[in-house]
Amino acid sequence: MKPSFTFAVVVATVVTGIAYAQSQFPMVDMVAGKVVQKYQSSTCEQLWQNRAKAPSPEEQRILNFLKSDPAARQEFFNKIAGPVMNKMFDCGMIP
Repeated sequence: MKPSFTFAVVVATVVTGIAYAQSQFPMVDMVAGKVVQKYQSSTCEQLWQNRAKAPSPEEQRILNFLKSDPAARQEFFNKIAGPVMNKMFDCGMIP
């Protein structure tokens, strides 16, 4: 009986830790989702044109937040890196 109780406690702890980690930065999750969606739905031409534009006030606010919170910035980069870098590579924006 004791080993199964210990196993249940370990599983519950792991599940709780995963749930906490996933919801630690809900705003970052939302913003990262929007960024990935933007890159996936944009053509290469649109991305090249948007590259020269200044950030909107909302984008500037988010950039300031990411600059001030290294953990949130790391979480954001982890979420967008693959999809965004692949699209930029496909569009010739990076070597």
